[in-house]
Amino acid sequence: MSPRLLLADPESAADAVTFAGRAARFTVEGVRLQAAAGVLAMTAAPLAPRGFGDPTPTVLALRTLAADPELVCDLVVEASALSAAPDDPRALTLPDTALSPAWAGVAPPRSGWQPREGIEASILASKAQGGIARVADTVPTDAGEDVVRTVRAAVWGAPDDELGGLPLGAAFAALSLGFISGGETARVFANGPWTRVSLDRGHVLVRGPVATGLTPVRRTGSATN
Repeated sequence: MSPRLLLADPESAADAVTFAGRAARFTVEGVRLQAAAGVLAMTAAPLAPRGFGDPTPTVLALRTLAADPELVCDLVVEASALSAAPDDPRALTLPDTALSPAWAGVAPPRSGWQPREGIEASILASKAQGGIARVADTVPTDAGEDVVRTVRAAVWGAPDDELGGLPLGAAFAALSLGFISGGETARVFANGPWTRVSLDRGHVLVRGPVATGLTPVRRTGSATN
């Protein structure tokens, strides 16, 4: 029998498969599965540098789900290989081989987050769609992987004033992983070089220089450290 993970209910298992499917469209470096105390944290890296000198920002997408209280794990697997178990609607079937992408060794802090000014979900969506169009217009026909990565790094790594100085890739991650829904205001928190953009459906974590445009102007919801 293939290795598997047991979640708390069928809805959580289906949600995990959906997240993995979205992640598979935007990264080839897998999805990280961390489970403990009845919670499964799924992390993907829509954007991450490859090697020294790559200007692509580290942008992680995080989704938490209810898991079996006895489940404990920490591994990275190919996103497209994560599937629902045919004999148990609460279970996920895993591939036999785990991955070791560089981004998985970069751990955001778990506490000490300070609230910053929030960002409207509509702005995140608009910025992401504009960036997607810019990448499509800039990449030459039949461009090689190096050219595509250079264009993506230039577009998604650029800081944006309407995002409080965050790179445009933060909006791309929120949209591409399905975190944007309705007229929500995303809550923003900072901790050293990390910034967290929290929406009801998930979180985007950005590692990079402290954005000078992020100031604690107002709270947009209850802050959890």
